[in-house]
Amino acid sequence: MTDTTTHTAAPAEHTVRPALHYTANSTWLNDPNGLVFYQGLYHLFYQNNPFDNVWGNMSWGHATSKDLLHWNEHPVAIPCDEQEDVFSGSIVVDNGNTTGFGSPENPALVAIYTSAFKEGSGYEGTQAQSLAFSTDAGMTWQKYAGNPVLNRGSAHFRDPKVFRYQGSAGSFWVMVAVEAQHQQVVLYRSADLKDWEYLSTFGPANATGGEWECPDLFPLPVDGNPDHVKWVLVVNINPGAVAGGSGGQYFVGHFDGVQFTADSDSLVADGNTNLRHCLWLDWGRDYYAAVSFSNVPDNRRIMIGWMNNWDYANSLPTFPWRSSMSLAREIELATIDGLPRLVQRPVLPADLGPTIYTMEDQEIRDSRVALPHADPASVQVIDADILPGSAGTTTLSLLGAADGNAATLVSFDAVTQQLTLDRRRSGNTAFHEKFASAESAPVTLEDGVLRLRVIIDHGSVEVFAQGGKVVLTDLVFPEPGNLRTQLSVEGGTAIVRKLTVSAVS
Repeated sequence: MTDTTTHTAAPAEHTVRPALHYTANSTWLNDPNGLVFYQGLYHLFYQNNPFDNVWGNMSWGHATSKDLLHWNEHPVAIPCDEQEDVFSGSIVVDNGNTTGFGSPENPALVAIYTSAFKEGSGYEGTQAQSLAFSTDAGMTWQKYAGNPVLNRGSAHFRDPKVFRYQGSAGSFWVMVAVEAQHQQVVLYRSADLKDWEYLSTFGPANATGGEWECPDLFPLPVDGNPDHVKWVLVVNINPGAVAGGSGGQYFVGHFDGVQFTADSDSLVADGNTNLRHCLWLDWGRDYYAAVSFSNVPDNRRIMIGWMNNWDYANSLPTFPWRSSMSLAREIELATIDGLPRLVQRPVLPADLGPTIYTMEDQEIRDSRVALPHADPASVQVIDADILPGSAGTTTLSLLGAADGNAATLVSFDAVTQQLTLDRRRSGNTAFHEKFASAESAPVTLEDGVLRLRVIIDHGSVEVFAQGGKVVLTDLVFPEPGNLRTQLSVEGGTAIVRKLTVSAVS
C-alpha cells in the first residue's frame, strides 16, 4: 500500500469531507493515539477499523504531517489479530534505550497500548497494557514478545499515556491510565517500560456520569513563567459531558512524581452535579479523546481530539470514510479571573491566505449584513472583534440556505453572557435523534469586547472565543450549495471593531 494524501478538495458527492481536518481515506477512525513528533514529522496514530467505516477490528492507523494541517495516510501501523484488539495508547521516544529495543544512536519509538484480549486468548476478558516498537522512525512496528507488560486483571483498564518524569522524585517513565468504570486515573512508574510499579490513584472527581477514558498529564508554565509551573490532568468522559455524550474535562494541580493533587478551585463541591461548574476542554458536542503530542520542540503542548460523539458516531452520513480529527490546538495555562486555566489556539497557517472581506468600525443596529463566503473548496476563517453594546443578541449565521431556512448559528446573548453554537437547522440532522442540538458556554466580555475566531471546514464549525479561553466544536452537515454567511444584530446596537473573512487551503 502506498502513502495516500487524504486532504484534497472534496468532490461534489463528498462536500462535507474536510480540507484541513484529518480523515482516513475510506475507513473508520476514532481516538487519536501515539501522538509524537520525530525527525521533523508529526505522527498521528489513531483507532482505526481497516476493513469498514464503523467501529470494530480496532487497530492503529497512521498519518504524518509537517505542519499539522496537511496529512499523508500510511498503512495500518499496529493491527489487531486473533488474540487482541489494539486499543488506545501513546508513544515515547526511548532516547536512553531503556527498553533495549533500539540503540543510543537510533532510539526506538515505543508504543504503549491497551490489549483488549479476545475470546480464546490467554487473557480473555481483560484489558492490559502492551508494547510495540519501531526502529525506522515509526513506519513499521513490531509487537513485544513479552506482552502484556501490565495487567491488573481488569476488564476496563486502558488508554495508557506515558511520559518521562524528571523531578524531585527522580527520573523514570510514568504511565497514566484509567479504570474506566470506576472513574479513576491510575499512575505507575517504570525504569524500562516493561516492569511497572503502582504509584497512586486519582478520582472519582467532578464529572463522573460515564466512563473515564484517554487521560493525559503534563506540566505547563502559568502565563509563560517557568518559575510558576502547574500540572494539568485531562480526563475524557463518555457519557456525561457538559453538552451531552462525549467530552473532555481537566483538572489543574500538582504532581510530585507519585501523586496528582488537584487544586481546590479545580474541584466542584461534593454532591454538586452541575456539570457547568467543571473545567471543560470544549463546550461543544464533538471534541473527545483529546491527548497531546510527546517530544514536541520547545516544550510546546499541542493537542488533537476526535471530532465526534459516541451518541451518534457510527451513524454519521458520510461515505466511504467516517469521522475526523479536530484541528490541532496549541494549549497554554493563563491566569483567568485569578486562576490558572487552559487557553487553546487552533494551529493554522501563519498566512491565512487571501482576505476576502474586511469590516472595520461599523455600527449595526437591528439589521443584518451579508458576508461573502470563500470558494467552496476552501476553509473559511472568520475573525471578529465586536462590541455587543446595547444589542440583545449578536449572531453569525454560517453555511446557510439562500432562502434563510437553514443555517448554523453562533450567537452571543448579552443578558445571559452565553455563547451558543446552534446546529438544529444546520442541514441534515435527521440521521440520528440526538444530533440536532444547541450548545452554550459562559463567555465574559473583555473591555466590552467579544473576540471570535470561527473555522468552518465543510462539515464542522470550531469556535474559539476570547483568544481561546472558551471553545465550542460541532459537526454539521449542510446541504450542497449552502454557503450563505451573515452577521445579524437584534435588540439594539453593536459595533464591529474589525471583522475579516479569510480563505485557507
